[in-house]
Amino acid sequence: MAVKLTDTTELDALLADGWQKTDGRDAIEKEFTFANFIEAFGWMTRCAIHAEKMNHHPEWFNVYKQVKVVLSTHDAGGVTDLDLKLARKMDDLATR
Repeated sequence: MAVKLTDTTELDALLADGWQKTDGRDAIEKEFTFANFIEAFGWMTRCAIHAEKMNHHPEWFNVYKQVKVVLSTHDAGGVTDLDLKLARKMDDLATR
């Protein structure tokens, strides 16, 4: 089982790269904007493959070319290393 973060060094790096703490809960979020719906949906598909392999699934909302992602580990009651790992992968896939 994942454990809530105690060392925020890696979290601080993500916050500097556009992720934000979610108001009212222990989670992080980011909005990604793509060229069009196909690019957004393709990115979501690539992220879904990695999320499934990690058995760690995001909350996300897609409207046309925008995708809002919220990450939190529900079993741990907040942000864990799993969230950081998935956030980094999402950032990486968004730049390809």
